[in-house]
Amino acid sequence: MPVNTKLKVLVVGGGGREHAICWKLAQSPSVLQIYCAPGNGGTAQEAKTKNVEIAVMDFAGLCAFCKKESVDLVVVGPDDPLAAGLVDHL
Repeated sequence: MPVNTKLKVLVVGGGGREHAICWKLAQSPSVLQIYCAPGNGGTAQEAKTKNVEIAVMDFAGLCAFCKKESVDLVVVGPDDPLAAGLVDHL
């Protein structure tokens, strides 16, 4: 990926951890857009961040969203989707 490319990032989760991740990612000049699924009231207020109504365990929905929006990077916050194999689906 060229150095000047702006990234689209999906953060999976809706808690305080994901809020902190979105907050920090938004500070990067390399990040164009952050989507948070499902997100929360705090993530909705962060710069560059938009909540999307997809449940953390809806692997097909998350994968389809990534394809549709050309997401470059996925950050998974909660343990349950990781343990259930979300990374393999992505």
